[in-house]
Amino acid sequence: MSKTDNVKGYGNNSINWYPGHMAKAKRMMQESIKLIDVVVEILDARIPQSSKNPDIDELAKGKYRVLLLNKSDMADPEKTAIWKKYYEDKGFFVSIVNSKTGAGVKSTTEIIQKACQEKLERDRKKGILARPLRAMIAGIPNSGKSTFINSFAGKACTKTGNKPGVTIGKQWIRINKDVELLDTPGILWPKFEDPQTGLYIAFIGSINDDILFPEDMAYELIKILMKEYPGVLKERYGIELEKSGETKVAVDSDSGDGENDNIPENADTKFSALEILEMIGKKRGCLKKGAEIDLLKTSKLLIDDFRTQKLGKITLEMP
Repeated sequence: MSKTDNVKGYGNNSINWYPGHMAKAKRMMQESIKLIDVVVEILDARIPQSSKNPDIDELAKGKYRVLLLNKSDMADPEKTAIWKKYYEDKGFFVSIVNSKTGAGVKSTTEIIQKACQEKLERDRKKGILARPLRAMIAGIPNSGKSTFINSFAGKACTKTGNKPGVTIGKQWIRINKDVELLDTPGILWPKFEDPQTGLYIAFIGSINDDILFPEDMAYELIKILMKEYPGVLKERYGIELEKSGETKVAVDSDSGDGENDNIPENADTKFSALEILEMIGKKRGCLKKGAEIDLLKTSKLLIDDFRTQKLGKITLEMP
């Protein structure tokens, strides 16, 4: 049995990652929704579809909706623009933000007001002018939610961290005279029906790394990069990946079921994902005794380089 068969399912199985605290957080959000005017969901701009929690759609029925494409500095800007239009066409109010630098954050008040325009007009006709809009902030773990809130509020209101599960309870935060935020813990949903969704969420660090298998993740990341950003690995690690002649071979490795390691046919290489990972390990000196490549160390290096933008601005999925 492959390591991935029982927890994560990078092949035909589904990742099943729903700890008890997430179920508790969801119940808390359900209880609080009656107090809310608008639900602001923070997405990771590198995976704008996979980071969108379908449970939030159910929870937020009847509420105004705002989507924030966060970590935009780490994503492919052209693809981010496509995702913005995609979600706007579906009726969402969408903004592109970078919580770390504050780019686009301050305009969130304006987009919340725009989303709630009907309610503001109703309140105006009733003579209610001073009540701030109440927004619930939602997002998957490690989407940058706490960093966004601190940037939006202009002060440290919440704990931040580069791992999931930092926010553990709800709290109200007064942003200005126009907006109050209800911060909520990051939650996933009980089961990822599409294995690719779980894989992308694992790539960005939204699942505890302790239950993941870096080698399997690295093989999959290499396949995606060779298809969508074929020059990235060569540029970052100085490895030679061009195919020779008319060769279009995707060599199977012994990493799993024989098929998981295949490079897409349109990728410009004659090497398998395992071979490419070994090249990276050799270049970076990730070696065990006897000059054997340390695949675990190399895999962690590759994943960390993706997460810290050392591979460049990368978006893993398109509408």
